[in-house]
Formats: sequence, structure tokens, C-alpha cells
Amino acid sequence: MPRVGETIRAAVLDSPNATPRVVAFGTPTLSPGSALLRTLYSEVCGTDVHIWRGRMPGVPFPIIPGHVSVGVLAAVSGRLTDIHGSRFKEGDVITFLDVHGTCNHCWHCLVAKQTTRCPHRKVYGITYGVDDGMLGGWSEAIWMKPGLKMLRIPNGLRPETFIGGGCGLVTAVHVMDRADVQLGQTVVVLGVGPVGQSIIALAAQAGAGQVIAIGDPVDRLAFARRMGATHAIGLDLPPDERVAEVRRMTGGRGADIVIEAAGAPIAVSQALDLVRDGGRVVVAGQYSDHGDVPINPHRQVNRTHVEIRGVWGSDYSHFHRAVEFAAHWGDRIPWAEQVSGRYPLERVQEALEAVEQRRVLKALVVPGPAT
Repeated sequence: MPRVGETIRAAVLDSPNATPRVVAFGTPTLSPGSALLRTLYSEVCGTDVHIWRGRMPGVPFPIIPGHVSVGVLAAVSGRLTDIHGSRFKEGDVITFLDVHGTCNHCWHCLVAKQTTRCPHRKVYGITYGVDDGMLGGWSEAIWMKPGLKMLRIPNGLRPETFIGGGCGLVTAVHVMDRADVQLGQTVVVLGVGPVGQSIIALAAQAGAGQVIAIGDPVDRLAFARRMGATHAIGLDLPPDERVAEVRRMTGGRGADIVIEAAGAPIAVSQALDLVRDGGRVVVAGQYSDHGDVPINPHRQVNRTHVEIRGVWGSDYSHFHRAVEFAAHWGDRIPWAEQVSGRYPLERVQEALEAVEQRRVLKALVVPGPAT
């Protein structure tokens, strides 16, 4: 049976740019409808770097970061069930929707049908502070609050495979909804980090005729080909030459769909130059304010009749479908191989630096020694 000690160690970030410190907390008393998750893996993604650097507004420091995690249920209080009515029990390997507290009563939830914009929503590892409890993944254990949506990791799906996709895979599911890729279309993906890699994989599986990855460094472009990219273009090629290359591949038209997953504002303007007349641009990488970028609305949008769609956050449907897809395709798509750094709690500072400097494609926090 999974065990958690009388104290639980966690990495706490006290303020922007601070060095995370390991703190011992008491094991929480579980109220009915809650559970305690022994953490196996919690990822370190670009959002965590933004939090660390003070680029995410509304973060209630000090916090325990880590918003996408996988673990083993160590204790369950009361009857907790999944969407099929199957009861969760101690020893189950699960992940969970990091968004909690969506109200289902406000205008955003009921009229706009955009639960990711609900003003009442909270996010584990981002908008919960230490005073709220053990509500971040960079911890030996995580408190599953009543009402939190948990998902069992299916038999045959290795936890390492799912967390290898992790936040990037869940985001990519939302992106695919917004992109609406049709069979045979040409899709350009700007950015080859974890989000871009999963978008490439899903676009290929959705039947895109060409999936063109644009980004750097070279090893990430090589990995993008393994994820399903048919072509790869490096940033050593000037922007106008990248446009010319994409047009050469598409009969002079440009891509049907361009998905920005780079996080750099200039990539949005470049996406508008790469898309065909009447095509679609999906902006998925702008999760913090990195400044403005010049766009010519006549030349890049109005005259070309381009459609622009944004992507923000994830809901239960995205998590559920990500788990289901990984369960069926995880042995054929190398998500687990994206993980190139594993760090114990004492070394999460190194993990943040490695992600920020792009020395790793994906980093994981683990409760024990790094391997």
C-alpha cells in the first residue's frame, strides 16, 4: 500500500526569482470527499518558469509549484468516483485536472461555454498558495480537494509516458479543437518545445498531409520528425526565407493552418505571413505578457481573410481525451523520451534553469533522488 509519512516535504517558491526551498509540512487531515496523492512525477513547464520570473499575474506567493502531476492514491476519504461511477481506491495510479473550483453558474460557464475563463477557477501550483494547503505537485504528496476531477491512468499506459506528454499534450488537445485540422491539410507548427511536439503528433494523427515544424535547436527539430513532422525548418533561415520555403511546399499558397506554440510574440506576426489566404492561425504559446508585436491588419489579416483563434487553459474534456489518446498511442509516439532531466526536490532550481535555458526538452520533479 502506498505510504506517506507524518511530514510531507515540498519545494516552496517564496517570491519571484527566489531560490525554491524544501519545507516539511504536516500530513493533512482528509475531509470527506478528499484524498491524498503520493507524487510520482510532476513536470516543470514553461508556465513554471514564468511564475518563477514573476511574469504571471495573480500568483499568491509563497506557493508550491507544479500543476500537472501523476501519482498513487495514498488515502481516500469517503466515496470518490470517476465519470463512469467507478470508485477510486488506495493504490490507484491517477492524474487530475489541475483546474478546480469552476463555478458552472457564471456567464462564462453557462452562456459563453468557456469554462477556462471562469473568474472563480483556481489552478493547482499556480493560483493556490501555501496557506491553502498541499496544492502543488512539487511535493511528496498532494491534497486532492473535494470536487477535484481525478482520472485513473489506464492499465497499459505507463505513468512516465503520460507525464512525458503532460501539460503539452493536454494543451495540444485543446489546440486541435481550435485548429480543426482537415484531412490532407498543411499544418505549420511554430515552436518545438513540449507543446509544439505534442501538437505535431496530434496533427499528424489527425490526417494532416504535411506537418512542418519550425524552430530550434537542431536536436528538437530532429525529435519533431520522430513525433510526426514531415518537414523541419530551423531558425537559422531568415523569416522571409522560411515563408518562401513553406510557399514552395504548398504550391505558392502558404499553409492551411499555422499554430503558434513558440511563446515569442514575434511568432504571431510570422504565423500571419506563413498562412494562406483564407487560412487559420491558432495562437497557443502566449501564456505571459512578453510585450507587443507589430501587425499590419490590412496586409496580414483583412486582405487575406485570415481567421485568428486563441487557446487558453484546459478543461476536463481535454485531460480526459489526452489520457485516452496516450493509452492507445503511447507506445507509438515517443512522449516518454521527451523527458531529459529528472530532479529531486532539493534541485528544482536546477530544473527551472534547465527549462529556461532549453538545456532539456522536458524536466520532471520526482520525490526521490534523480535518475
